[in-house]
Amino acid sequence: MYRQVVLLTAAAALLASPASADPGPADPDGVTQVAAAVPVAETGPAAEAPPVADGKVASSPPSTSTMDGVTLTISARDETQMSVLPLTTAISTREYAVGGVFDGSITGSATRPEGIFEVGYQIGCGIDMSTSGGVLLGVNGGGTAVGDIALPGVAGLNLGPIVAVGVGGGISGQVGVNLKPGIINTVPVAKKSYKGAAPEVEISNFRVRIDGCVGESFIRSYATLSSSTGQVEDIVSWFGVTKAV
Repeated sequence: MYRQVVLLTAAAALLASPASADPGPADPDGVTQVAAAVPVAETGPAAEAPPVADGKVASSPPSTSTMDGVTLTISARDETQMSVLPLTTAISTREYAVGGVFDGSITGSATRPEGIFEVGYQIGCGIDMSTSGGVLLGVNGGGTAVGDIALPGVAGLNLGPIVAVGVGGGISGQVGVNLKPGIINTVPVAKKSYKGAAPEVEISNFRVRIDGCVGESFIRSYATLSSSTGQVEDIVSWFGVTKAV
């Protein structure tokens, strides 16, 4: 009886095993061969996209002034300054997309403060081309001056006579380029009359532009807060971080 039970149990176990568990072919030594599992290659993280230039710039620390117990403070945050292609595509034009939040604060005033809160940008240009005579070509034929030709496309760049060239046939020419010292352009964006203790100016994607600029240029934000109380005028200015573009 015991032997029949063992045989029936073994047969039931064989019938219960799945067909997929069939043993592999035996090798000549009678050892069952099992196919090795092929490892699945793990894919790494997706390649990150390159960062997008957002033009963010740091803001200078707040500027504070206290006079006769009245404290004026200017601060800025979330500033952006990005050089953009000018609509004219002229190489002497500088154009920027700017933004930021500029806050004023007046404390200690015995009356309700009021005054002017101005915010804008200053653009420094190394070489100014806007008002000088430009590039001149002096042409001589047989020792006699024939004429001067101004090139309007590069007007304003002035180095003085820098080269004389022989053209042949008794004609020679001279190129004169005049340099003019650089200038700082102040571009007001907002000039707000306020009444209260906390004036604020918010700027978003605003375009500022100057013409006639050659070489490297620099840009920075600025703000001026004035408070008028009776016969007293309190004024404080703030300047942002200078950025070369």
